[in-house]
This record gives sequence, structure tokens and C-alpha cells, in this order.
Amino acid sequence: MSEILPPLPFLSAFLAASFVLAITPGPGVFYIVTRSVSHGRASGLASVGGVAAGNLGNALGASLGLAALFAVSSLAFTVVKYLGAAYLVWLGVQALRAARPVQSADGDLAHHAHTGSLQRVFTDGFVVALLNPKTAIFFAAFLPQFVDAHAPVAQTVALGMLFVAIAAVTDSLYALGAGGVRPLLDRAAGVARLGRYLTAGAFIGLGVLTAVSGQRTRP
Repeated sequence: MSEILPPLPFLSAFLAASFVLAITPGPGVFYIVTRSVSHGRASGLASVGGVAAGNLGNALGASLGLAALFAVSSLAFTVVKYLGAAYLVWLGVQALRAARPVQSADGDLAHHAHTGSLQRVFTDGFVVALLNPKTAIFFAAFLPQFVDAHAPVAQTVALGMLFVAIAAVTDSLYALGAGGVRPLLDRAAGVARLGRYLTAGAFIGLGVLTAVSGQRTRP
């Protein structure tokens, strides 16, 4: 166990720093809050799982050296960044379609189904988090500060998993809090529709921001 985790002083500092970073809003938190407000706490918690899985993938990639590839290869970084940006814009377009009322078969007004089930919400969160090379670079810059230079790769993986777990807990609090707004929107169809338009604009705006931003950001 002493090889997998750093000494207690370093571990304590890592946990404290991870908590501060985890509660700081970033693109992942934004995605989770948006899903929670739009579709309720269940979707918010599903998005937490997806974002956590994507972040874990980036943490594992960083421990295996993929972050170094993004750091030295401008082409690799740019390709993955634009893929992530395009996916965010696509989510915004889907939200716009969901905001437009359509005539159902029985003559009542209904809304297009949103991007889908909780599994789809999970998948979207996973892809959004995974297709963010800045997250892998973040892990590559953050984790080594607390890793013993002579420790095995398993220590980097263990710390990455700890950070993802801490972030999942704080993200869940964001999801539960934001999800509490959903019942208020359900009581006013016009407000709910406006919320979907705002969600769509936010996703598209975040996609554009991701496309034009540089390499330094919080995951």
C-alpha cells in the first residue's frame, strides 16, 4: 500500500488540493448542472457518472503518457479538441430541437424527446469529458506534484482515481442542488421551453469556447 499511495503528508495535501479543484466550476460541472436543471436530478446524477468515467479515462491516459502526446503534438491536441467542441455544438442543436413543440398523434402539444434515456445522458457526459485533451494535460501537470519520483505507475493511477472520486461527490452535490430547480420549471411550460433554449445556447457557446480556447483550463 505504501507504494500505491504517497506518504501521508503528500496524500493529505493532494486530497485538500483535489477538493478545492473539484468544487471549482468548470465545463464538467457546467454540463452536469445543465442536465440537472433541464431534466431533473436523475439525469444530473447520470451525467455525473458519465463525466466521472470520461475523467477517469483521461486520468488513465495521462498515467500512460497520452497527455505527453497532446502536449507535444499540436495536431493531436487540435483534432481531439475540435471533436469535443463539435460534440458540444451537436448537443446544443439537439436541445434546440427538443425546445420546439410538435403536434402529437392525439392532437395534444408535445415536445420532441430529449437526447434520450439516462444511458444517453451518461454517454454524452462520458464523450464530452473524454474528448477534452485539456483534461489529460491537467492530470499530467497536477498529479506528478504529489507522486514519488520512484513510485510505480500504479501510484499515479491511484491518485487519479481518488481525484475522480472526490470530483464525483462534489459534482453530485451540484446535480442534486440544480435538480431541485426542475419541479419549478415543470409548473410553467413557457419557462421550461425558455430553459431549453438557454441550455441549447449554453452548449453551443461552450462548444465555440472550447474550439477557440488555448490549452490551459480546469477539467
